[in-house]
Amino acid sequence: MRLLLTGGGTGGHIYPALAIAETFSWEKDFTPLRTLFVGTKDRMEAQIVPKAHVEIEFVRAAPLERKFSRAFFTMLFTNFVGFIESFEIIRKMRPDVLIATGGYVTFPVVAAARAVRYLGIMGTKLVVLEPNAVSGLTNRALAPLVDEVWYALPPGRKLRKREVIIGTPVRASMRRAMSAAEGRAALKLEAEKATIVVMGGSQGASSINEAVADLMKAGIPDEWQILLIAGQREQSDMYRRLGWRDRIRIVPYLDDPRAAYAAADIVVSRAGASTLAELAATGTPALLVPYPHATADHQTANARVYAESGAARVIPDGELDSGRLRVELTAALGKERGAAMRAAAERAALADPRSAIVARVKSWSRANGAAP
Repeated sequence: MRLLLTGGGTGGHIYPALAIAETFSWEKDFTPLRTLFVGTKDRMEAQIVPKAHVEIEFVRAAPLERKFSRAFFTMLFTNFVGFIESFEIIRKMRPDVLIATGGYVTFPVVAAARAVRYLGIMGTKLVVLEPNAVSGLTNRALAPLVDEVWYALPPGRKLRKREVIIGTPVRASMRRAMSAAEGRAALKLEAEKATIVVMGGSQGASSINEAVADLMKAGIPDEWQILLIAGQREQSDMYRRLGWRDRIRIVPYLDDPRAAYAAADIVVSRAGASTLAELAATGTPALLVPYPHATADHQTANARVYAESGAARVIPDGELDSGRLRVELTAALGKERGAAMRAAAERAALADPRSAIVARVKSWSRANGAAP
């Protein structure tokens, strides 16, 4: 099996691809396996993918522009160069399956793969994985070029031909059993207190951090404790403001947040695709504060879909303050609502998108009368 993955720019595009690479590496029917990730040199994938021990190559790419301008023609030229670079990589590798997980780098890569297939050089299956409830411009442009579009969340309309609900795969570490006591011990938290985990991503979330700071200043119940994953950018300031207080621990970032999910009675977070997938995989209830400036407001759509399961409540960013946060936390940590949210989250954890992805790929191979 030769697997080509492409995506980049954010963890929400990179980590699902790495989860797929990890899953395929364990599947005996796919051996011998060669996996290659194609990204750009100046985005997060350049650091994250090599750490996962996945081979990576780089091409040039630029975000798609909607309006004619100098930037539009620069974008065309950059993506044309990326198309040529991708064409050569694909021609040499001859992948059996290409899975694009989002980000503008996927446009030249998928377009090149379609061109190589059109020329009869190979028969690669082409897939776009859309992790958000609202498709981005790049994925909408690529949809006609691929064999299937896999959705993490229902798109809010009837599925079209070649569209499948798959879910967002997560790393295996997210699904390893860990008790709340083990998670709290690993993070140096008290074992018996109700634990609130606040996470805003690698850079943090200013509005969430500010609400937590005001909440701590006003005082929290003795039975609560907070783990604040403040983000690299804001960790120093938040530690200066709150680090001396009891019942709060501040860290900049967790490369593997499994212990945090295990420790949490409730998570307060943005509503990015990877975060929602990790919440679902770990069966963790949440208060979701969608980032209001996300493209096409897709985090609000993500949060709304996820909250319909009962595993989360949604707080619009503009309505978030310490008072609203206290009210929502008090309710979520209460016996009745807390139990209902936890039960809904645990039901979400039963679905494993990795199994569905492996089954899809194997079905193509069986349809062709060949081994994967």
